[in-house]
Amino acid sequence: MQNRWLNMFYYLNQINIKVMSKNLILIGFAALLFSCNNSATDNKDNSKDTAAVAATPMFNELSTDTGWVSLFDGQTTNGWHSYGKSAAGSAWKVKDGVLYLDTSNKKDWQITDGGDLTSNKMYKNFDLKLEWRISPAGNSGIMFHVGEDTAKYKYSFWTGPEMQILDKAHPDATVKHMAGDLYDLISSSKRSEKAAGEWNQAEIVCMDSKLDFYLNGVNTVSTFMWDDQWNKMVAASKFVEWPDFGTLKQGHIVLQDHGNMVEFKNIMIKNL
Repeated sequence: MQNRWLNMFYYLNQINIKVMSKNLILIGFAALLFSCNNSATDNKDNSKDTAAVAATPMFNELSTDTGWVSLFDGQTTNGWHSYGKSAAGSAWKVKDGVLYLDTSNKKDWQITDGGDLTSNKMYKNFDLKLEWRISPAGNSGIMFHVGEDTAKYKYSFWTGPEMQILDKAHPDATVKHMAGDLYDLISSSKRSEKAAGEWNQAEIVCMDSKLDFYLNGVNTVSTFMWDDQWNKMVAASKFVEWPDFGTLKQGHIVLQDHGNMVEFKNIMIKNL
């Protein structure tokens, strides 16, 4: 009798061990599946995050998919010429991916063989982005919708409105003449320029008659062109003596030679 009970106990014990082993195996398998599923989900989510970051354009990133086109190759002045000339003046130079005006040979208020650097192409509706850096007490500007009929317009500023580039130590640092202003027409909504020698990010957006300036992320100017208010502003400005100023609806982009050291990089544009 005793042997029979011992045999029965041994048999039941073996069954219990097998059942427990199977349960452990099933639990382990389930845990493995859960882990793999979470890993796949995490990888998928990470892929989405990576794709989202990759799709977000950086300031100096060019993408044919989004329509951005470089206006400066970082090595030459290709695509530009001095106002009224066939090529860029020799005073406009490139070094280490930066376009700059060499001011070592100054004549009057501009530079010998410099001149306003003018885009070969003309633009109507556009989003222009670039970075600029000005010397202490320096002065320059970014003009647009510039006409280049030199028989009618001696200088680019006879036609083209300007986003001012200026160091606050310059004697012309007055109302409507500060960095980020629509020069001589509208003062910036907020001062956002950096000190001389530091890089500033500028953006000009022209869409039909709507005009917006941004400087270091601040919307410094927002206005409409060619309406009654615009005409009144021009009539009250220094530009009143040039009848075609601010009237052209397309034209060249111009980087101004005002006789002071100025640098540009990451120049890009998108037609709107």
